[in-house]
Amino acid sequence: MRSTSQHIMTVSRNGQVSIPAGARARWNTRQVIVVDLGDRVVMRPAPEQPIGELAGKYRGRGASADNARHQARQAEASRKH
Repeated sequence: MRSTSQHIMTVSRNGQVSIPAGARARWNTRQVIVVDLGDRVVMRPAPEQPIGELAGKYRGRGASADNARHQARQAEASRKH
């Protein structure tokens, strides 16, 4: 189970917030991704090689590009007839 902790941080005039030392040490990263979810902001470590991290991530999900193209062409052909 993941442990959670909460901290009240002050936002500087420049919009900066300090990340608590424990989180910085655990993440061991210099860059973070900030996601605005509307009612909250989530901050998570950014991968060192963001493009490399995506390689194969969505393999097997959804139609392949060839299948999607084939389906689109079939749909277009059926609309013309």
